[in-house]
Amino acid sequence: MKFYIAIVASLLAVVGNAPYLRDIIRKRVQPHPYTWLVWTIVSCIIFFGQIAKGAGIGAIPTAASEIFTVIIFFFSLQYGFKTIRKVDTLFLVIALLGIIPWILTKDPTVSVIIAVSIDLIAFVPTIRKTWSHPETETPMLYSMNVLRHILMLFSLQAYNLATTLHSIAMITTNSLMTVLIKRKHTPNENTPL
Repeated sequence: MKFYIAIVASLLAVVGNAPYLRDIIRKRVQPHPYTWLVWTIVSCIIFFGQIAKGAGIGAIPTAASEIFTVIIFFFSLQYGFKTIRKVDTLFLVIALLGIIPWILTKDPTVSVIIAVSIDLIAFVPTIRKTWSHPETETPMLYSMNVLRHILMLFSLQAYNLATTLHSIAMITTNSLMTVLIKRKHTPNENTPL
């Protein structure tokens, strides 16, 4: 049963990401390149941490999503959001500096905790951008991520901090993104975000 749940969760990665890629090319959405760069690195760390701590087939959705994350990052370089603020660069630097403790530790649980923390920090530029410009994102990717991570939790073969923390954090942040995108907000040029 867990195998089938993992497959469905992986298919949700395709369902959420493929239209997002299409919308990037059509210039309907503008991913923030800083966020997608860090997500590319972090998702890889989380995948290997999950494998090391026994996630088994429950890590398949993470691998499926990582493939798209890498592709979206490269597309964001050409088609992504271009209004980069100093605060975005600050969060990029903080996120990248957070990789150093991960490199120094040999413990998969500590690595996943650090990676998830970095992931959350990396989300800040995208949340800021989406607050001011909700039209630069589409809710499909983020709502599918919520469903994918819920299913992923049910597909894990071992339950511990290293295998569950990322999904719990992603359910929360992707729910927030879905709400921000769907809300009717008129961007204010004086918004400090």
